[in-house]
Amino acid sequence: MYIVPGLASLSLGQEIADQLKVDTILVEYKNFPDGESYIRFTENLEGKDLAIIQSTGPPQDTHTIQLLFLIKTAKELGAKSVTAVTPYFAYARQMRRARPGECVSAKGTIELIESAGADRFITVNIHATEILDWFNIPTENLSAVPLLTNYLTQEGLDGAFAFAPDDGALGLAKEADKILKGGYGWLQKERDVVTGELDICEKNFDVKDREVVVIDDIISTGATTQAAINVLKKQKASKVYVAVVHPIFVEGAFERIMSAGAEGIVGTNSIPDKVNSISIAPIICKALKKLI
Repeated sequence: MYIVPGLASLSLGQEIADQLKVDTILVEYKNFPDGESYIRFTENLEGKDLAIIQSTGPPQDTHTIQLLFLIKTAKELGAKSVTAVTPYFAYARQMRRARPGECVSAKGTIELIESAGADRFITVNIHATEILDWFNIPTENLSAVPLLTNYLTQEGLDGAFAFAPDDGALGLAKEADKILKGGYGWLQKERDVVTGELDICEKNFDVKDREVVVIDDIISTGATTQAAINVLKKQKASKVYVAVVHPIFVEGAFERIMSAGAEGIVGTNSIPDKVNSISIAPIICKALKKLI
């Protein structure tokens, strides 16, 4: 197997290749003056098994089209197989029509990846696991939660309360509690599908004078995380930490979370960011070893 580091995941791709002790195939990238992407493979791909490592975080459209171009070009140039490793999968939150006429973007993106010629798809903590059923190729959804929580225990947070900022992250909190062993809870919220405003339904949690870890798969604006911290602080949690798999962090999210009273934020390197304390390379390598 050969690793192809996509432009959005150059460092992660190289780290995966180093850990697997396999070669990388480098790609020439540039943007034309009008913003179009240029991609060129620099080596012969005939008969080779490739793993393309490319997250599709911001700018999502650019990184998604680059992923599609990499897959399609690799197959056109004779690659035996292409495994698309997309640690952060954009558009996964757009998996249903909340309002008439909306595009189900997750389904469209999946169809494009398959049409480009991907033979397998690997991701990390996809937002909605049910959309994996829309693929017609083998898929694998890896979890970075053990990596996050093991790191937190090493930092002295063994016994912390695992807190999901909404019921969508409840599974993550349950998984985190298996390592933290401090109990778990979740916040009930409703988001207006038009304005995006949050309506929080508060309840009492066993957090008084305790350390709490707010855990989520994606943080973009940080509004939900901020609301969770506010509730926990109101209920006298001693310290609140934030753990996130995919730190998108737009619109001042980092500053918003810290100003709400978070002691610190830890994230993975699925998307390059200043909170990338933990590498997901080990879990991706474990998945790829089964294909070598």
